[in-house]
Amino acid sequence: MAAMLYLPRLFVYHAALPAGSPQGETFKVMERRLAKAIMLPGMIATWVFGLTLAVMSGAYTQGWLHAKFALVLAMSGIHGWLSRLLKDFAADRNTRSPKFYRVLNEVPTVLMIGIVILAVVKPF
Repeated sequence: MAAMLYLPRLFVYHAALPAGSPQGETFKVMERRLAKAIMLPGMIATWVFGLTLAVMSGAYTQGWLHAKFALVLAMSGIHGWLSRLLKDFAADRNTRSPKFYRVLNEVPTVLMIGIVILAVVKPF
């Protein structure tokens, strides 16, 4: 989860730099390492352990889990989109402003809050 919060922040700083700058190359390395070493394994583990727990506990028939599943699916979509944006930065093809990435940085936070509330409160 931390990587999903940190990668868009790196994009904010990277988008403010000119293409091909030495600092931009450093950001490319940081972004790639973050995505490959932390973000991807974390997403895989989330799905494996989450589905295992849902099946073992029998909670897969409850409405709150369906809502949580939808939010986790949205989080996975954001993960995929961040991976696509990472490829754009790696090829120096970013066309978006730092402000766009500041807003994008808040999306995983909002999704995480919803996921945690559903998991703790189990409202339905």
